[in-house]
Amino acid sequence: MITVAIVDDHPVVRAGLRAVLAAAHDMTVVAEGAAAADALRLVAERRPDVLVLDVNLPDLSGVEVTRRLAGRPATPAILALTAHGDRETIFGLLEAGAIGYVLKDEAPETLADAVRAAARGESWLSPAVARQVVRRALGQPMDASGDRLKDADRPARSPALPLTPREIEVLCLLAQGLDNTAIAGRLTLTTRTVQNHVSNIYGKLGVASRTEAALFAIRQGLVAVSPPGEGPNAQ
Repeated sequence: MITVAIVDDHPVVRAGLRAVLAAAHDMTVVAEGAAAADALRLVAERRPDVLVLDVNLPDLSGVEVTRRLAGRPATPAILALTAHGDRETIFGLLEAGAIGYVLKDEAPETLADAVRAAARGESWLSPAVARQVVRRALGQPMDASGDRLKDADRPARSPALPLTPREIEVLCLLAQGLDNTAIAGRLTLTTRTVQNHVSNIYGKLGVASRTEAALFAIRQGLVAVSPPGEGPNAQ
């Protein structure tokens, strides 16, 4: 069982989150809190696998809580949950050590999928957040040392993909920001089948997250995104 702690200062939101996760057969909520102090204490006492953390707390920001937890032993995977999709909040949390970022207007079943991914050590980003991360990555390509890549050093497109035609379809939709439920509806598949395709894509491409898979698709020319600062989702 995946053990989860929830920290959100709104009792109604916590109750809703608890109900969604309780409906999943493979996870259990072991602790709840309403403030940053609760998050720090509960992580130390209960050692959950995943911490679902609201960004706006009454005592400290979610970014600061994430920074403090990142330096501790046995830190859980931190899944940020918020209504805010602004760049400062997104990148502040991800750079502080959050493994995922889920917007509160996502479908309820998305939270369970995000918790599972976080427990596996995989990043999970809401589609609108993933698009911003992809745009930033494409706008500032870096090498392993953090230096900007020259055009000649950027990965060349491979002539063939190790994917089936159906997996390529799934990858293209994933790179456009669709979640598994939306992809299933578009391709008339079950969500479980889409999850299996996504897992196969990760394995064949050697990536560990939707963002990495999306970047691969974009660099291969399978899909295109607006340049940084353009498009309807630009902040």
